[in-house]
Amino acid sequence: MSKPLVAVLAALAIAGVGAAPAVAAPAAKAETRTETKAAAAETKAAAPTLKAVSLAGTVALSNCSGSVIRFPNSLDTDPALVLSNGHCLTSGFLDPGEVVTNQTSSRTFTLLNSSGTGVATLRASKLAYATMTDTDISIYQLTSTYATIKSSYGITPLTVQNTHPTAGTAITVASGYWKKLYNCNIDGFVYRLKEGDWTWKDSVRYTSACQTIGGTSGSPVIDQSTGNVVAVNNTGNEDGETCTVDNPCEVDESGNVTVRQGINYAEETYIIPACFTTGNQLNLSASTCTLPKP
Repeated sequence: MSKPLVAVLAALAIAGVGAAPAVAAPAAKAETRTETKAAAAETKAAAPTLKAVSLAGTVALSNCSGSVIRFPNSLDTDPALVLSNGHCLTSGFLDPGEVVTNQTSSRTFTLLNSSGTGVATLRASKLAYATMTDTDISIYQLTSTYATIKSSYGITPLTVQNTHPTAGTAITVASGYWKKLYNCNIDGFVYRLKEGDWTWKDSVRYTSACQTIGGTSGSPVIDQSTGNVVAVNNTGNEDGETCTVDNPCEVDESGNVTVRQGINYAEETYIIPACFTTGNQLNLSASTCTLPKP
């Protein structure tokens, strides 16, 4: 897992921390030039318009990163939510099969603006949901509403997309802990990602450009074309080991194991909105909710 901070600080202490334009043929036909221009226009139209992703709406935890999130049907008057990893709980890692729901919490989070400056301390009222089974998420309910956060600090929440992400999508992993943005693409999806005693389903694999480190755990993975959250950053293979802690391995449907040293991963979030109902309240009994249950 992208380690919550202690191991990272130790590592940092040790380490110290185009082609030339084509020349048109003189005798090119007018219709050829027209076709080329039309093809270029079509390609430009098909390419998504990328947004300038910032740190606004991310949060720093004591040991990890996170973000203030909302769902497509959330209201401004609803209590705000913070998304992070299940392995970022102050109580430590959850056991395989363990699910925590609606547990009282007063955990605090530093809210960041677009430049990464802390503008407020937000406080939880409860840990609404957490697990490290099938996925690796924690969702805290805050004492503040979205409207209060917006009016007081000018920060709007990030929306969690409720559809499956797409391979090739340009993404940004936004770390509130390190106040840093990592830009890359979704390389593909992993049938099962196994790390130590834990197994996660349908995980996101990044291209190699996203070299996330400990402390980035819980960072929102943001689709650059929509600005929506499509996953939550959680782990990477550091040493090339096979299926050990901090060295997850990929397992395909036939049981074949692949190790990709230096590659990092995230857990999809599109299944979360179906498990929350009016007032941003957890409802694991909803017919379309597939999150693990206690």
